[in-house]
Amino acid sequence: MLLKPTVIATRSQEIVEEIERVIVGKTETVRRAVLTLLCNGHLLIEDIPGVGKTTLAKALARTIGGDFRRIQFTPDLLPGDITGTSVFNQGSAEFEFRPGPIFGNVVLVDEINRATPKTQSALLEAMEERQVSSDGVSRTLPRPFFVIATQNNIEMTGTYPLPEAQLDRFFARISLGYPEREAEAEILKQQQVSMPLDTVRQVCDTEQLTELQSVVRDVFVHDSIRHYIVDVVRGTREHGLLTMGASPRGSLFLLHAAQAEAAMNGHEFVRPDDVKAVAPMILGHRVIPRGEVRARGTSPEQIIEQVLAQVPAPVPVG
Repeated sequence: MLLKPTVIATRSQEIVEEIERVIVGKTETVRRAVLTLLCNGHLLIEDIPGVGKTTLAKALARTIGGDFRRIQFTPDLLPGDITGTSVFNQGSAEFEFRPGPIFGNVVLVDEINRATPKTQSALLEAMEERQVSSDGVSRTLPRPFFVIATQNNIEMTGTYPLPEAQLDRFFARISLGYPEREAEAEILKQQQVSMPLDTVRQVCDTEQLTELQSVVRDVFVHDSIRHYIVDVVRGTREHGLLTMGASPRGSLFLLHAAQAEAAMNGHEFVRPDDVKAVAPMILGHRVIPRGEVRARGTSPEQIIEQVLAQVPAPVPVG
């Protein structure tokens, strides 16, 4: 049965509401995480410890009935610890492959910047190819396959920051941030006796989610919107406050994100406002501000907002 964007709007809202049982007062941030999942992308969360990054990943896995795995990145972690290794079976006198924790539907990679570049590369290869190779054999990862990587932005000792080329492989970057006063009080009330994560219910299964991901790609995009997306991305390459603009991958991901934004709003076609709504989270980690700009505390997302203000938007179609 062919699904309509209105079905995506209903189902995604149900997922958001279930996650909000444990992530209080962060509706827009939760919505962005769900949007990334609908686009079949991977999510990078940069934030301070203790704001709910792990809880968000667990709750999301519960809503889709997916297999949740968690990998704690450390300096001594090896690629085989992620992808799996071959172990000799004395009974059969043969080597058997033991899958690593990467074989899950929702994989939380905690503190990705604490592992060495070699280990980071093993993860990013799995993210890009949706498979792992061991002993000359390629093994396909489960579908859907959603990586949520976290890194604390206040601890730099003993870390290996992701290069720009690897950051570009993440579909989106978000931050949870501190909760508001009333939201934090509600968190204390909820978790005084028990963990509300146990109350999160399953909204759909992995097969239904895969179908929703397919429908997102079918949301209509007018030529004027495609040109608008290109102009926005080109605007980052020509902006005076940036030393490097977004890549063509950024253009493609911005297109897909705008389709998902439209579908989550129940629309059958993409509007300029859909592009504007998702551009900062899609392009923010794909640009490099000049040194003096970073020193002033101007964030990449703020510069993206400037670009959006400078690029003329097309007249909405329909």
